[in-house]
Amino acid sequence: MVGDLTEKIQSSQSKFEALVSRIPGYDGYKKKEQRREADKLLRLHVAKKYEEQLTTLNQIQYDLTMQGRLRVLVPLERASMKLQLLIDRIKTASYGYAGLFDAIKIKEDELTKLYQFDEAMLESIDALAAALAAVAEQGQVGDPSAETTKLIQLLEELNTTFSQRQDVLIQ
Repeated sequence: MVGDLTEKIQSSQSKFEALVSRIPGYDGYKKKEQRREADKLLRLHVAKKYEEQLTTLNQIQYDLTMQGRLRVLVPLERASMKLQLLIDRIKTASYGYAGLFDAIKIKEDELTKLYQFDEAMLESIDALAAALAAVAEQGQVGDPSAETTKLIQLLEELNTTFSQRQDVLIQ
């Protein structure tokens, strides 16, 4: 997916940008900037997908409240806060930028690792959607406490995994 975004960004260059890219050393710098922009776009897409899951979680909370099943609302609110934290972290994460005079320089292989990391976070949305579906389904027929506990554990794992993203930049 990142390759597609990078190609799209590169193909939308103006004639001036194409001319400037012929300056020695500029082309590599510009491609790196385009890859960073692609990573940023990917992270915003990932955050949007997680926001959709947050909407689903809010709907589950509402449905259970309307059914008078208030016992599970506190754990679901905890899950909601963990999911919102993850969304905020994804939106504000570093996208591999290192200016000319910055102490830490980001290399191409590190940028590639960041893209792979962000793509893996995108793939985790399916697991989150399945966990939410299990909570909703069990909430219709019984007590969704066990499913809610699993949902919270998954969200904790996702937050822990996202914390490891910074390690790519430090290595």
